[in-house]
Formats: sequence, structure tokens, C-alpha cells
Amino acid sequence: MGQYLIDNNIVSGFFSELFSESAMNFLSGVIDMTPNISIITQIEALSWINADKEKEAIVKSFINDCNILPLSHEVVEQCIKIRRSRKIKIPDAILAATAIVYDLSLLTNDRDFNNILNLRVISLDPM
Repeated sequence: MGQYLIDNNIVSGFFSELFSESAMNFLSGVIDMTPNISIITQIEALSWINADKEKEAIVKSFINDCNILPLSHEVVEQCIKIRRSRKIKIPDAILAATAIVYDLSLLTNDRDFNNILNLRVISLDPM
């Protein structure tokens, strides 16, 4: 299993080519491994409607190649701990909990994940 959990904002930014060249190269390497995503990222990415059906098909293919991490009992328990310690949306708490439980660094550009205990965050900002 790879060492990263990929947030949907990174998936959409990558396939829209919104990152710097160095960030795109880094993400290409992460994606070339079997990428890890949460069930939340799967739902968010597959809910994305794009007028460019080719790009939509590429995202679907990417999701099919991913290791999709489920909403396990351990993830639920960790999510509850996170939600009790700070105000955060449930999908974000599930994503953070998934990264913690599976000992993965979260790739995101969402600042809501800062300062969550035991969560390693790698922020990639769009250009």
C-alpha cells in the first residue's frame, strides 16, 4: 500500500492540471503506485459532472485503479474522536480518520485538516 491518502480536491486539481510542474510530477509518481483514496473521495470524485466526457472517463478509470479504503469500525471510532475535539465537516473527519487509521499522509489543499492530532498533512496548493 502506498504512503498517501488522496483528497478529492487533489484528484480534481490533478486532472484539471491546476498544480505547478513539480507538484504534477510528484502526484504522477503517487498515482503511478496504487493510489489510496477513501470511500468519501470515491463518492465525491464520481459525483463530479464535467461537460468534457473524456475527462470524466479518465477520472472514473483512475477511481477503478485505486485502493478504496472502507468506512471501517476503526475509522468510525477515530472520526468520532476528531469530531469531538474540533468542529469539522463529517466527510472531512472521515477522510482524516481514514488517514490516521491506515497510517497514511493526507494529500490535500484544504486547510481544515491542519492541527488534527496524529494526522500528517501534505498541502499542495494550485498555481
